[in-house]
Amino acid sequence: MKALEEARRVKTEVEKELLNLPGVTGVDVGSKIVAGNKTDIVAIRVYVKEKRDVPEGQAIPRQIRGIPTDVIERRFVPHSS
Repeated sequence: MKALEEARRVKTEVEKELLNLPGVTGVDVGSKIVAGNKTDIVAIRVYVKEKRDVPEGQAIPRQIRGIPTDVIERRFVPHSS
């Protein structure tokens, strides 16, 4: 559980910065997905509209403060009431 608590703390600290990157639509903490399979690795999950090559300064790092990241392509659509 310590890894999860640490990942949540780091996510809170960097979330605003990540959301300001072009194409980023959301940030959360959860299991890293590798080759379509859920792993036991706790990661900061960064959701993007589309996975693509981006300039180095706009790329999501492989880890943030020692916490692995997972970039997930997903568009969020608001639900109508």
